[in-house]
Amino acid sequence: MTPPEQSRRNERAEGILDLLGMLAYATLSAFFRLSDDAALAESLPDKIALADMAVVQYGQYRRVLERLRELDADPGVTMEPFVLAIDDFHASTVPADWLEGLIKAYVGDGIAADFYRAIAAKLDPPIEELVLEVLADTGYSEFAVARVRQAIKADPQVAGRLALWARRLVGEALSQAQRVAAEREPLARLLAGGDASSREVGRMFASLTDQHTERMTTLGLTGYSATG
Repeated sequence: MTPPEQSRRNERAEGILDLLGMLAYATLSAFFRLSDDAALAESLPDKIALADMAVVQYGQYRRVLERLRELDADPGVTMEPFVLAIDDFHASTVPADWLEGLIKAYVGDGIAADFYRAIAAKLDPPIEELVLEVLADTGYSEFAVARVRQAIKADPQVAGRLALWARRLVGEALSQAQRVAAEREPLARLLAGGDASSREVGRMFASLTDQHTERMTTLGLTGYSATG
């Protein structure tokens, strides 16, 4: 193997570790937030449902950790580069109430999952399959959509506020995803098929925006203004 080929292989391996480290910390954060949401839920059935989802999310986190250890990677070291970006996103998007919390998980986590899937699609099947399995919906999407639609039906005035909140979330989420892509060149090269400057990165972010629009439609928030 020539030195350039070895260099590309090393960089690809580093990119894979970046993806798994980012995914590990994201699933751990999701576990924390689902646990918090369960405590804030207004009904006992909702508390139980969210607690069950939190348990599943923690199990997914453990799966990623096991894979990192199989690759002889230190999970803490691998997650560390992504702590600030993920924590900054959550610190800048603190929901004001239960409904905003539901939308944050549905919209914010949805964009992040799309980002991880886009990168995983460039990888060999074992890693791609792990990522897709870890990102499989635990039932939260259906749960969140049902609760938000019920709230809008009961009080149509909340729709404008929730639509504005969702737009803020997508802006913050895309900003943090772009930050990660800019700071972690091996990850960006994975996404761009080996060229971090490729237009592939720009196309991917355009796709994330399109998928967000679909989620807004599913929530019943398309076409609402800030005032409803």
